[in-house]
Amino acid sequence: MSTLAPRGPLWVAARLHRSTLWTGAGLLVLAVAWLLYQRLHSVSVIDGFPATGCSIRMTTPACHDAIRSYSNAQMTFQAWLSHLGLFLLVLPGVVGGFVAGPVIARELESGTYKLAWSQSVTPTRWFASKLAVPLVCTVAGVSLLLGLYRWAWTTGPDDAHYADFWYGAYRNIGLGPAALGYALLGIALGALLGLLIRRTVIAMSATALAVGAVVLALHVQLRPYLWPALTDTTPIGRAGSAWVVQQGVITAGGQRITWEDCLGYGRRVSPCEKLPEGAVYYIDYHPASHLWPLQLVETGIVLALAAAAALVAFRVLRRLHA
Repeated sequence: MSTLAPRGPLWVAARLHRSTLWTGAGLLVLAVAWLLYQRLHSVSVIDGFPATGCSIRMTTPACHDAIRSYSNAQMTFQAWLSHLGLFLLVLPGVVGGFVAGPVIARELESGTYKLAWSQSVTPTRWFASKLAVPLVCTVAGVSLLLGLYRWAWTTGPDDAHYADFWYGAYRNIGLGPAALGYALLGIALGALLGLLIRRTVIAMSATALAVGAVVLALHVQLRPYLWPALTDTTPIGRAGSAWVVQQGVITAGGQRITWEDCLGYGRRVSPCEKLPEGAVYYIDYHPASHLWPLQLVETGIVLALAAAAALVAFRVLRRLHA
């Protein structure tokens, strides 16, 4: 066991932040336990619903309790998945703020880093050891949450009355590796801004804002365009699992008029209401099979940003403290 225990700067970093690490581990255990409970409970209630002889569409007073239990189980399960997805979106900012503030900036602000450097620990080794502990813990914790999240989503209840779709911002983040990429980006940006700012509270705030801006821009705004969408000119009956990106009219000359453009016609006859000769309706969409291409492209971009931030952080460290 002693050979696996952290030593030197790693031991110091783990010891210094042990309270935060234990708190994070406790929250992870609670999240995993609650997710497992919701998954098992909802499936148990829903699997037993047909035996009641009730129907959610045609109810009788005797079925009110059974239908209420059925509905509550579905809605609670879906709501918990959405809350966990939101947590995975917020987590990179929290992790990045922790790295930027207590891990890096506080040491530089107080000057305690000089003690480590005076004991034959190089700045690069000190910096790497500071990042190693949150890096390992974050990768392990987020990987566990992602595995359980995808298992719960793919095997849990999927009734059309309450199920969320794969392309929802809170749902999509937990179905692939993108959440892990954002967590790594949070660590890299936190390390860089902690070195540059050297003030605990300011570094934490700046990191949270920077990570939030990347998540908002890439995951919320740009995600539909990370992979080519399919176009259908016969959109009637489009499957509910399709993620509609844009729709409108294609004129006989090939010009695209979106629904947003149609709203600008005011009181004039809109081509979206009365098709010009030779025009057709169109819809740009992502089928469910685009989940993984979109996830992988997004993850690749985020990892590239994280690698760039980490590289700049080590160069800043060498330039400032060589």
